[in-house]
Amino acid sequence: MSSKTWRIGVAGLGTVGTGLLNFLSDRPDFAPAGGVTQITGVSARSRSRPRPFDISNLPWFDDPVALASSPDNDLFVELIGGSDGPAKAAVEAALKLGKPVVTANKALIAEHGAELAALAEGHGAPLLFEAAVMGGVPAVKMMREALVGDDIKSVAGILNGTCNYILTEMEAHGRAFADVLAEAQRLGYAEADPTMDVGGFDAAHKITILAALAFGCAPNFAAAEIEGIDGIDLMDIKLARDLGYRVKLVASADRSPDGVLVRVHPSLAPINHPLAQAGGALNALFIEGERIGRIFIQGPGAGSGPTAAAVAADIADVMTGAVRPVFQRPADTLKPFTKVDPSKSMGRAYLRFLVKDEPGVIAAVSETLAEAGVSIESFLQKPVENAEGVPIVLTTHAVAESVLTAAIDRIANLSSVLDRPRLLRIARI
Repeated sequence: MSSKTWRIGVAGLGTVGTGLLNFLSDRPDFAPAGGVTQITGVSARSRSRPRPFDISNLPWFDDPVALASSPDNDLFVELIGGSDGPAKAAVEAALKLGKPVVTANKALIAEHGAELAALAEGHGAPLLFEAAVMGGVPAVKMMREALVGDDIKSVAGILNGTCNYILTEMEAHGRAFADVLAEAQRLGYAEADPTMDVGGFDAAHKITILAALAFGCAPNFAAAEIEGIDGIDLMDIKLARDLGYRVKLVASADRSPDGVLVRVHPSLAPINHPLAQAGGALNALFIEGERIGRIFIQGPGAGSGPTAAAVAADIADVMTGAVRPVFQRPADTLKPFTKVDPSKSMGRAYLRFLVKDEPGVIAAVSETLAEAGVSIESFLQKPVENAEGVPIVLTTHAVAESVLTAAIDRIANLSSVLDRPRLLRIARI
């Protein structure tokens, strides 16, 4: 077994960073291949901030780039976050020196993954990011290593624990979005500015990375179609439940002969489906391959312990000397995927709108949908307390989004309809 001491610099001492320091302090010889880890430098925005780990005896660097470049460490761990700024500069500095980098930064990898992969491979430096997706659940390792013998067709799942927690609480306790979000912020599940989470951008970063790994392409975050949960009404959660569905924020990447469609949007999952059963802050993912069929994984997508464990697993990989492309194939062969026009995609949908309580309304809606080429699968008319009109909910058979959008426009113009129909997609899982 190797007796080498791996000197590690850690930039970013938040929940994950301090969790990693605790782990490496308790188990410096954790790696199965042998060797010992030693923390030889740390960096963060504040040196004096109270932390659950004593850093007073560790070398301090005000500048994470200086830490990344220091000759006193063999491996650089970036846990700062953010797609640009100090995080990107520090990672680039380490890679240019041929120094292995481990990061949990999904925004950095999703938005700059191709150029960083080229930099890493050009300097013979490993770049690992298991903790960037699904926390302690080894989704990246499955894609990059275990599934390279298959051709992946699609990946889809719940990739943001904050949104999953909010939607779970809204359904379980009949509470409004704003109320549950405020509680999530108090409990530390949501940031003071929750936009990245509830706006769907965090999940979009993660599914962008998974799409690149699954399909052997360059990450293309700009091509993702993104819709968050901030527009979800408690009425829709209740009515979807009456129809046998649960609302989840689903991130998906699907490959077809025309290209790749990457999306994040609120979706309806059948209540007895595994995705619907993943409650609270859990993450869950389906992977479908040509040869293996479907795989389902689930677990904690965030938190000090699980995410620090994923970072440690990457450190152990570096210590083994394993060499592989950053993504599924060499960086110089990576190309952005061709984006599929979402208006051409087929799927089932949930529509909810308010109508006047008068005769002939249902017939008018049904006729309008039929004329537009939309077939109704199920229909529910259920009075809701304090609603301005009568809510009508229906689900459709599979239909092209362009056809569905045109139908919604026509329904919105009916004199008996009081608002524009609310559209939620039914997850293709």
